[in-house]
Amino acid sequence: MGECLALISALCFGVTHFVNGLLSRRVGGMTVALHAQLGGSALALVLAPSLPGGSASLADYGWGALSGAGTGVGVAFLYRAMSQGAMSVVVPVSDVGAVALPVLVGVVLLGERPAALVWVGMAAVLPALWLVSQDAAGAGGEGKGAMPHGVPSALVASAGIGLQFLAMAQVDGDSGLWPVVLSRVVSVVVIAGVLAPYGGRWTMPRGAWAAAVIAGAVGTAAIVLYLEATTRQLMAVATVLSSLYPAVPVVLALLFLGERLNRRQGFGLMCAVLAIGLIALR
Repeated sequence: MGECLALISALCFGVTHFVNGLLSRRVGGMTVALHAQLGGSALALVLAPSLPGGSASLADYGWGALSGAGTGVGVAFLYRAMSQGAMSVVVPVSDVGAVALPVLVGVVLLGERPAALVWVGMAAVLPALWLVSQDAAGAGGEGKGAMPHGVPSALVASAGIGLQFLAMAQVDGDSGLWPVVLSRVVSVVVIAGVLAPYGGRWTMPRGAWAAAVIAGAVGTAAIVLYLEATTRQLMAVATVLSSLYPAVPVVLALLFLGERLNRRQGFGLMCAVLAIGLIALR
């Protein structure tokens, strides 16, 4: 059951990021992120009182707030990256931290000892990143072998998304949804703090706003499903399965947006898939 919840979570994350990625090309990534998280916060506020209140501790709220900070950084820079570059490149790059960070924290701080194959998977992350981030065609005015547009922002997003998953997994599954509400609210505050220095717009056209809000609500459903999955399955397994979300926007971008990968990027994505699979064996 935990595996199914994590996979549904991944599907919801993927749909959210694809829709908001399209909107980011019209409005601006950080603006879309702000309104999407407002929509997600509204859904969490509606759901929280109607579900069992649980017994959330101060630590649960602290982890929820930390997860929200990661969410804010993650979606702000992910949608900024998607407004600058190809979804099929920047979304997989943003996923590396979501998989690798929990493993690194487990090894360094929690004394966990992954199997040898997991170390191989972690080693595969670096060449995967390098290959995916190479633009052999030199499109968009970049030179051959230059880093494609959006990859630097995607790397920042990667750290934020990793923190989101890692911190949310520490919230007690019996704590109710109020830590999730706090997480969503903190994400809005973080995005607003990032939006101002980057000079982003604060408003959106009505149609785009409605789409962003709905997509943000789907994103909140995704994090709730992920939290529930961590109570029914090992954190490592739930995190890796939920981190399969890039498959959704990548496939949709290749099918409907006409995006294409060069050979090096395609091989890099294969390395990334291999890395995720091996890390899941932890």
